[in-house]
Amino acid sequence: MADNRDELDLEGSEPIGDASPKKASGLGALLPTILKFAAIGIGALIFIVTVSIITYRIMSGGGASQTVVSSTETYQPKKPQYSWFSTIGVIRTRTKDPTPYSVVVNVIIGYDKDNKLAQNELTNRLYELKDFIRNFFSLKYASDLKAENEARLKQEIKEQMNTGLFYDFKVQEILFQQLDVVEM
Repeated sequence: MADNRDELDLEGSEPIGDASPKKASGLGALLPTILKFAAIGIGALIFIVTVSIITYRIMSGGGASQTVVSSTETYQPKKPQYSWFSTIGVIRTRTKDPTPYSVVVNVIIGYDKDNKLAQNELTNRLYELKDFIRNFFSLKYASDLKAENEARLKQEIKEQMNTGLFYDFKVQEILFQQLDVVEM
């Protein structure tokens, strides 16, 4: 029986040989503890991110839009208000065609409502303005003065007035109160 005791080592005697476990010292002792805390930190981070994503998706409705916008609605910006200069009156001229057409036009000029110099300059340059409009239409062919070309004509007049006729203000819009092209 004494032999069994030695094998079992019930008395706590020292083991024979190098079979005893040695305690690690220095970095070797800290490494398992560091790895354990790093794994806990990474697990906590993954948990927090997952909960945050799920909460965000629930709060935002899962990405599905709850407001339906019809495609027929188009944004219409508020049109600015202009002051209008209509003192020019009716101007008569002829086209550039071989058999000239008669042109009768009444142009109205729109400018910024807040510009105090514009009305004064328009009034002071009234004769130049009438001559410009008469000359503009006399250099056109009757085919250029068709109704479908009105937008282009208005744009040309506005550009020429802004670049060569007026310096203290900019013409914002041109309107034709009358534009008649009649074969003679």
